Amino acid sequence: MRLKSHYHQITELLSSKSYKHRSSQGNYNHTKQETIPKIIKSRWAIQSPINSGSFGYIYQGTNLITNEKVAIKFESKTNSHPQLSRESQIYRSIEGIGIPKMYWYGTVDDNYHAIILEMLGPSIEDLYNYCHRRFTIKTVLLLGEQMLERICHIHRRSIIHRDIKPDNFTMGINSKCQNVYLIDFGLSKYYLNKKTRQHIEYNDKKHFLGTIRYASLRTHAGIEQSRRDDLESFAYTLIYLAR
Repeated sequence: MRLKSHYHQITELLSSKSYKHRSSQGNYNHTKQETIPKIIKSRWAIQSPINSGSFGYIYQGTNLITNEKVAIKFESKTNSHPQLSRESQIYRSIEGIGIPKMYWYGTVDDNYHAIILEMLGPSIEDLYNYCHRRFTIKTVLLLGEQMLERICHIHRRSIIHRDIKPDNFTMGINSKCQNVYLIDFGLSKYYLNKKTRQHIEYNDKKHFLGTIRYASLRTHAGIEQSRRDDLESFAYTLIYLAR
């Protein structure tokens, strides 16, 4: 797989001071910065903010023992729609190639839930934008092959993602820079009952869940999502990248 030329271009951009300044000033809510702890479990140091949203806050951190860079997601314990607990359970169920390694999940300072993950590189959306929103068909197919492998992997573990889109696929870093990763399992769920191994029941009264641009027709119609909906969103993702 030959993605190095694209990858090195965008990593140069993402490591530049001007880009870091823009990204840190973008979605991040600075009013919360002082409440985030500086150290977790005497092992991980919290450093610069990466992103924020309705889910909480994401920071870059460092393992003080190995000096390895990590990503740390924080979620307030008062969040009305908590996601990190379920996301941590999902990560334990789907370990494998192209899935971020989870190092720790727990409560921090009685105020936050936190999950510590392997640090990854730019998203496919970042890569697409940096390449002036033009990918060759070969690039789309090379990326798409790995993206489909990741989706099939979680489906084999009885998980559906429910928010497949370019933002939720990223490149690895260093020796894994040509690996595509599937991320953000906050909306994911089991499509098989853990005890009976029966498929979840049909339901046509569900609220919309996902991203409008990439959601399946059934999702827009309020129908319970299943594996087919992940695959339909994947198809829309390929169309978006190849247009």
